[in-house]
Amino acid sequence: MVGLAALAAAVALTAPLAGRAEGPRTDAPIRLAQAATPAAPAAKAGDAFSAEQRKAIEGIIKDYLLANPEVMLEIQTALESRMEELQAKRLQVAISAQADQIFRSPDAPIAGNPKGDITVVEFFDYNCGYCKKAFGDVAKLIEKDKSVKLVLKELPILSKGSEEGTRVALAAKAQGKYWEVHRALLNMRGQISEQTALAAAEKAGLDMTKLKTDMKSEAVTQEITRVRELAQAMGIQGTPHFLVADRAIAGAPQNLLDVMSKHIEDVRKEGGCKVC
Repeated sequence: MVGLAALAAAVALTAPLAGRAEGPRTDAPIRLAQAATPAAPAAKAGDAFSAEQRKAIEGIIKDYLLANPEVMLEIQTALESRMEELQAKRLQVAISAQADQIFRSPDAPIAGNPKGDITVVEFFDYNCGYCKKAFGDVAKLIEKDKSVKLVLKELPILSKGSEEGTRVALAAKAQGKYWEVHRALLNMRGQISEQTALAAAEKAGLDMTKLKTDMKSEAVTQEITRVRELAQAMGIQGTPHFLVADRAIAGAPQNLLDVMSKHIEDVRKEGGCKVC
């Protein structure tokens, strides 16, 4: 809800109405010429009105909003639109500044075609229901389009179990079994924990002694830290979050596969990815 004081500032020129609302007054409206007199100190926000005038203006605004509540919906919609614009700009700046880390990090797990002409990036958490839901479409994409490179950004933000699952998956990468464990964890029902993740890794045929050592390694810790810092720099606050080249998809829409495919088609028509 926008504060009445903030709205009052937006109607500074309605001071004559405040005077009329209270009846004839000799000191209203505010005389801008007097306010601009060189001898007067610089006015702070809200100081241009007396307490009575502010009260009158706030009353006018309150009555107007009560009579026209749809105005608040318009304000909210405009604010959300503005915030989306700001986030999009922030994301584009971050993509330009962090392109190597986003698209070409040597430590990030990769699926699909490592030399693909279009790079799709996914930030995800193994305990995220929407990430589990999205996995089917992601897997279909790299099966259908053999020229897509998929970069997977482990972003365990939901629970301790999320990080435990991430550590197991990243440790599996050292044995060339990342995708198998990744797929098993995202297809698994219920919450992921160290116990369930290790069971999935064992089923995938990994050397469990090596895996348990690697999952506690500095390399795994550094990769988790890098992705968290990258997500923060990009303003990513939830999972899943996709990039198709420099085009963002927040969440997992019902038609995710179609949305990703359309972005890929458009990027190719425009001459390919300029930042991947």
